[in-house]
Amino acid sequence: MKLPAAFMEKYRHLMGTTEADELFKAMAGQAVNGWRANPLKPGLPAIAASSQPVLGIANAYYGKVDGRLLDHVTGWVYSQEPSAMNVARVFGARPGERVLDLCAAPGGKSTQIVAMMANQGLLVANEIFTKRAKILAANLERWGARNTIVSNESPDQLEKFFPAFFDRILVDAPCSGEGMFRKEPAGIEYWNPDYPAECANRQRKILASAMKMLKPGGVLVYSTCTFAPEEDEQNAAWLLRQYQDLRMETVVKGPGMDDGRPEWADGNLELKKAIRLFPHHYRGEGHFIARFRLTALPHAESSEMKKIPKRRHKRQQSRNVLSTEERRYFADWRKRVLPDYQTNRLVKMGAQLYDLPFGITSVDHLKVLRPGLHLGTLKKRRFEPSLALALATTPDSVQRQITLTLDQWHRYVHGETLQIHNAPAGDGWYLLTCQKHSCGFGKLVGTTLKNFYPKGLRY
Repeated sequence: MKLPAAFMEKYRHLMGTTEADELFKAMAGQAVNGWRANPLKPGLPAIAASSQPVLGIANAYYGKVDGRLLDHVTGWVYSQEPSAMNVARVFGARPGERVLDLCAAPGGKSTQIVAMMANQGLLVANEIFTKRAKILAANLERWGARNTIVSNESPDQLEKFFPAFFDRILVDAPCSGEGMFRKEPAGIEYWNPDYPAECANRQRKILASAMKMLKPGGVLVYSTCTFAPEEDEQNAAWLLRQYQDLRMETVVKGPGMDDGRPEWADGNLELKKAIRLFPHHYRGEGHFIARFRLTALPHAESSEMKKIPKRRHKRQQSRNVLSTEERRYFADWRKRVLPDYQTNRLVKMGAQLYDLPFGITSVDHLKVLRPGLHLGTLKKRRFEPSLALALATTPDSVQRQITLTLDQWHRYVHGETLQIHNAPAGDGWYLLTCQKHSCGFGKLVGTTLKNFYPKGLRY
């Protein structure tokens, strides 16, 4: 990896030659990989026993995970770079809160937040780019998120719907990516001396929208994966100057974590409360994390999301009211398979049925990809359950299940029809499990198990 000369000159000037060269040496080494176990699932993956924990992060370990393993495919583990795991730790989301992850794709921090909230409360995971929002939605579904809406809005549009609404807001801002150069060397090609300042300007616009959505007493966490002071301390200093009722909070720092550097901004000593993660000090990639609290309210508080009148977009998907028959189709299926499942508010997008999380009454006129837990598809005179519902379900909560061998599971994700010897009595829908992992739903007819694993996910 060859770092740009201007980049090296910049950090030698900021850090001094000796420390800067230590940083460059670390950046030339191997990237650090990590993964997290999912506490929403009923057990630890087997690889945890032979993996080294990440200090200070719950359920986190160093190492790589194969994306085609049972543990990964069923959402028992999530691959995430270890430094990035500290963002959700500092964020500190709690069950029952209303939380916004404003720049959420691909979903590492959102899945971590869901686990911290124990699927209780409301998480709005937003991503402005549709392709990345789809990846975000897929990762949250695999994780088993029930309390999450995936929206696809720009921050300045989202602020119109949620004035002073959220208890906590995370802005893990799109940045120049300097801290990820050894993991993603292609990012070096986009870097130039002016790029951090350009990113900082965009980040301030995002932060301004976030502040309009934060409740009094609410917490804002701002993070980047760059070393650039323009995007880090200088933006934190801008927030403190711009919003007089915003205070920086002290956060716990573990071994290898540096203070923020006031001298790289306006000299405000409060900036020392931020966390800097350098790869020559901490076993991970580069990161910056700052936590703020709003002590007073600059905008009118709202306990409800704002209802916006008819909107410009033709893009809005159809949201139809469920008919009595459609409600009955789902109710009949639930009675047979998931009798203890309690719905909050059923909503329909086209033929797809969702369960809207608590804490929000409507998603009308909001561009969403996933308005809560995807329950399944409403078809003519029947309901077909989704993979998302299976992955959000623990085996001990279902009335009907079939246990697959590992070989059968491999054939299942390949899309094959299975023959079930010693099949349970009674045709119909069953939750499929393998080694205590919920894997999906199948429909039994005699001894034949029809495969409903999504075609786009088969391999």
